[in-house]
Amino acid sequence: MKTIRQLLASKGSQVWTIAPGASVFDALQLMADKGIGALLVTEGERVVGVISERDYARKVALRGKLSKTLLVKDIMTSPVTSVSPDQNTEECMALMTDKHIRHLPVLESGKLIGVVSIGDLVKNIISEQKILIKNLEQYIGGAPV
Repeated sequence: MKTIRQLLASKGSQVWTIAPGASVFDALQLMADKGIGALLVTEGERVVGVISERDYARKVALRGKLSKTLLVKDIMTSPVTSVSPDQNTEECMALMTDKHIRHLPVLESGKLIGVVSIGDLVKNIISEQKILIKNLEQYIGGAPV
């Protein structure tokens, strides 16, 4: 089972952030430009929230508000649940399932070093299962593992 540090090493540690005082429209534009579903909200180096497409749908669109006049801090999810790079993928999947969240900032000594999504964890699990299946097939077939 991989640690989050190992997962970040293979997927990369690029993190897109936005300030709490930015407009929701600007956050949506950045998410669209980068092809992502969420941004970490930061003040300096401190993670203060997460804004996602889900936040927009539930807190802006459904309430008839305007994204150009609302600020990120008005709709972001806070406080943020985060993980350490030494936690394993199974622990993170359980945490995401329990808290109904899709993105986890990865903090080391309080510093943001990456973010993992539910998609990252699912891809990792599928990859690990493919390897396990291949090894079991070889074992059953009598080939050395």
